[in-house]
Amino acid sequence: MENQTIITEFILLGLSSDPHLQVFLFLLFLIIFSMILLGNATIILVIRMEVGLQSPMFFFLSHLALVDIYYSSVTLPKMLENFIAQNKTISLEGCITQIFFFFQSADAEVFILSAMAYDRYVAICDPLHYSTIMKKTFCRQLVGGAWLLGFLYAMANTLPLANAHFCGNNTIPHYSCELPSLLPLSCSYPLTNYVVLFTSVVVFGLSSFLLTLVSYVHIISTILKIRSAEGRSKAFSTCSSHLIVVGLFYSAAFFRYMKPNSESFIELDKVVSIQYSILTPLFNPIIYSLKNNDIKTALRKFFGNLRFF
Repeated sequence: MENQTIITEFILLGLSSDPHLQVFLFLLFLIIFSMILLGNATIILVIRMEVGLQSPMFFFLSHLALVDIYYSSVTLPKMLENFIAQNKTISLEGCITQIFFFFQSADAEVFILSAMAYDRYVAICDPLHYSTIMKKTFCRQLVGGAWLLGFLYAMANTLPLANAHFCGNNTIPHYSCELPSLLPLSCSYPLTNYVVLFTSVVVFGLSSFLLTLVSYVHIISTILKIRSAEGRSKAFSTCSSHLIVVGLFYSAAFFRYMKPNSESFIELDKVVSIQYSILTPLFNPIIYSLKNNDIKTALRKFFGNLRFF
């Protein structure tokens, strides 16, 4: 290590090295980022303004939209900059900072999704006690707990990076700094980092997934007992959008962080990470808007008022 240069910045290879394709990708992802910001900001604004959308379900949805804005803003601006910049680098400190905020926002998202699943569980399986259980104070505590767990998850994975040394290869074959792409570049074998990453993914990721799964096992069991076909259809419609979001997010994230590192998976890793870090924040407001009649009505009213003014 004494004869090797210590790395202070990394080169992000991005999605393509073709200059013409990079211009196209810049425009494409600029439109996607604008849609993420506009779509999620609209959901937050409509829920805050509409009196009929003050239930816990929409309270959690507004915070999910807020997390999605934060979550996508961690990686997309740097990604857009690298499409048009000659110097496609990021400092070591910037890389670690990006990893911290990515982990914090991603973990906050999964626990807010778990809180939304619990809210649907109480609404469908114990409707008589819904108002007494899902009080405003309890809902705020669930959201605050999601952000706190996200902070702990991020700290657990970024603090060990203080002891990691990087020398020699400084090329990250990805469009952003993600821990699975960064750790192989360490010239001191980062066993502690791998152990912490695996343990934290199992503890935080699996616990939030099991909370969501258990809630939906009870929900589906209760829905199947409903005699009315119309009642079953309405209950499934309420939950299907949430199941779609959860399924897309967890399947992609677990694949990316739980599989062994391999050069043969580099291109697939990029596609999978686009799924959970860019497409999920893009599709969340669309899925919830299309599957929820209250949101659709509120959006029609909101845009109707905008046209009037």
